[in-house]
Amino acid sequence: MSRSNKVVVPDCKAALNQMKYEIAAELGLFASHGVSTGADTEFGDELGGVSGGTHIQWREVTSRDVGSIGGSITQRLVAQAEKVLNGYT
Repeated sequence: MSRSNKVVVPDCKAALNQMKYEIAAELGLFASHGVSTGADTEFGDELGGVSGGTHIQWREVTSRDVGSIGGSITQRLVAQAEKVLNGYT
C-alpha cells in the first residue's frame, strides 16, 4: 500500500506552521524569510531567541534541530489529543 502526505484537514496546515515557528522561537532557532509569519514569539526572548538578532534561514538549521522541532510538535499534538480523549478542553 502506498503512503501519501495528503492533507486531510486543510485548515490545520496554518496551525501546524504557526506551531513550528513558535517551537523554533522557543528553541532559539527563529527563522525569518523577509515576511511576517504571524508566529507567536512571546517566549523567544526568555529562551534565547528572537531579540538577540539571531535570524537564520531554514536551510541553515541542522537536521537535529529540525527533528527537535518535529518531535516537539508531535508531543504537543499527542498531549492535546489526550486531553480531548480524557474529557478536558
